Amino acid sequence: MSNIEALQAKLPDEACGALITSDVSRRYFCGFKSSAGVILVTKEQSYLIIDSRYFDKAKQRVTDCRVILLEDMRTQLSELLLKHNIRRLMLESDYMTLSEFAAYKEQLHFVELDATSWLSDFIWGMRIIKTDDEVKLIVKAQRIAEKAFERLVDNIHRDMTEKQVAALLNYYMMDLGADDLSFETIAASGVNSASPHAVPTDKKLQEGDFLTLDFGAAVDSYHSDMTRTLAVGTISPEQEKLYNAVYYANLDGIKAVRPGINGKVVDSVARATLAAWGGYDKYFGHGLGHGVGLEIHEQPTLSQRSRSMLKPGMIVTVEPGAYISGKFGVRIEDMVVVTENGCDNLTKSTKNLIHI
Repeated sequence: MSNIEALQAKLPDEACGALITSDVSRRYFCGFKSSAGVILVTKEQSYLIIDSRYFDKAKQRVTDCRVILLEDMRTQLSELLLKHNIRRLMLESDYMTLSEFAAYKEQLHFVELDATSWLSDFIWGMRIIKTDDEVKLIVKAQRIAEKAFERLVDNIHRDMTEKQVAALLNYYMMDLGADDLSFETIAASGVNSASPHAVPTDKKLQEGDFLTLDFGAAVDSYHSDMTRTLAVGTISPEQEKLYNAVYYANLDGIKAVRPGINGKVVDSVARATLAAWGGYDKYFGHGLGHGVGLEIHEQPTLSQRSRSMLKPGMIVTVEPGAYISGKFGVRIEDMVVVTENGCDNLTKSTKNLIHI
């Protein structure tokens, strides 16, 4: 059963339809990436209404929907809703803005617009469990990122700035076959490594710095995500201790990932390890991890407030960190897929401290 067919089967009755408006959900349901267009799903038939920029390629690639050239969205949607006698239309509440809702309400005044979480919840319920094909795409993206990292380590030198390091890593990922970057690459050294979401600067790498690299590649819209922290030359015993604390928190967090466990519990395991290494848990200010797929941050979550129960097929990051303001920080991040008995680590790059 395709994703479209699964949604059709779940619609409450013949008078209910679903309107897919977000870019990520269009990609998920019809396998086609675009920055515009809508999918109308009814029990009888599904339609992709898309403009001339994408129409020809959509006609070639989309098989689960009838592809219609956009001429006048209001008229075309209205005609299709009337044709299928749709009286209630489910909307993507997680992605639709208030202004978009108001516009649809004005244009489609003859149907009930359901802005509850029904459609978004259903979509997340599907997306949160990755198929074998989705896992393969994420793994492919991850292997590209890892090869790029290996090339970077071989070519990095201490006269480089954070911006140059990030740019070189980005080039390597694209050169190795990435369709896009998962997000803006983080390259943070020295005192900047104490900021979890630092932006690369003109600061040059210096002896004794930590260099934190957070990066990922995208393949066919599916993302990868990893973080490694390197040492520039010789570092202090305090830095080595911090690195080891985060290293073992990462290992213990991964060991805790398994079906039936709450994301909050996994997070607490990693925090307990940081605490045992001398109270470093007080320097860990973000969640342990998040889902990865068509978006770089999606469900489920591993955090102190997580309500997510892990199930086989979910992909999550495990990324403990410790950030001492004004000094330095460390983060180590792997991606894992939950299995029937535990999890498999999709990240193969070494976590042993690399000195450059």
